[in-house]
Amino acid sequence: MSTITTTFAAPSTFSQQAQPLAKLQQVMHRDIPLTKAIGIRVSACNQHGLVLSAPLEPNVNDKGSVFSGSLSTTATLAGWGSIWLLLHQQELTGTIVIQDSTIQYLQPVWSAFHAQSYYPPAEEIEQFYVMLRRRKRARLAIRVEICDNDTTLVTFQGRYVAQLG
Repeated sequence: MSTITTTFAAPSTFSQQAQPLAKLQQVMHRDIPLTKAIGIRVSACNQHGLVLSAPLEPNVNDKGSVFSGSLSTTATLAGWGSIWLLLHQQELTGTIVIQDSTIQYLQPVWSAFHAQSYYPPAEEIEQFYVMLRRRKRARLAIRVEICDNDTTLVTFQGRYVAQLG
């Protein structure tokens, strides 16, 4: 049995390289038209993970706050985009789907918002890469938060499946 080794470098280096983030934005708008309709933008990739942003106007509900479906969509896509960046970093391509998720709406969101994803520990990402190369399919859980300053308004946990090919 051979050992597969990879080196995981934090994708935060993407924040200095606009190309992968611009490509992710293009892929989202082309392949998931809803992202364009509700104004989702790839804002940054920092030491924690990917940041998506969205304006209030196309996402407002009848109470003047952000529609929960828009919050769920943005959180789901922050996780999806995080997996996309991990694949891109290793020059891999494939299909990414969400397997399951949980979301908690802790407080209403009253303005434009940001969804911050959080990469799991490096060991989990390494195992994800090993499984992808061995079995062409792997799962990874990504946590996402939508906050207003220091107040967490929405929490999301999603498990994603990536399949090479």
